Amino acid sequence: MRLNHSASRSASRVATTVLVLAAVLATSGCSWFRREDKLYAGEPTSRPLEVPPDLDMPRTEGAVAVPGASATTSATASATATAAPVAGVSNGFTIAGNRDDVFTKVGEALGKIEGLSVASRAQLLGVYDVAYEGSNFLVRVSAVDAGVYVSAVDPRGQPATGDAPTKAIAALKAALGAN
Repeated sequence: MRLNHSASRSASRVATTVLVLAAVLATSGCSWFRREDKLYAGEPTSRPLEVPPDLDMPRTEGAVAVPGASATTSATASATATAAPVAGVSNGFTIAGNRDDVFTKVGEALGKIEGLSVASRAQLLGVYDVAYEGSNFLVRVSAVDAGVYVSAVDPRGQPATGDAPTKAIAALKAALGAN
């Protein structure tokens, strides 16, 4: 009788071991039970940033309604007004060239202005966040019909007023050789 008892004990150990191994194999991430997502297979830094189409440009339909003008005309007028110089405020200048190239040149010129520090830069937005002579303002680089418009604006997007923005823009104009 001892032989049967020991045989059943050993059979139950083998069965338990097989069940434990099967459970471990099934839950261990074996490739049989796992699906691969090719979208995330590459390195995170090599994947391009995708911006949904409706988020890369603000909606401008009906933003500025001009009586007697079509929606396209008023949208174009408002887009030009945000990038164009404001009458009576000399805090910007226009220079010929490509926006990205001018943005790089502006960054180099800002680095050479004594006492001016660049806190951050956003090439996609075309702005440098700068501090100069106790004032904080943005230097904005935007494309216009005549080339590229470089201006000083406050954090709200309004023309920056004061001596520091005016001096910084004058120094940039001289450094970039703009008219």
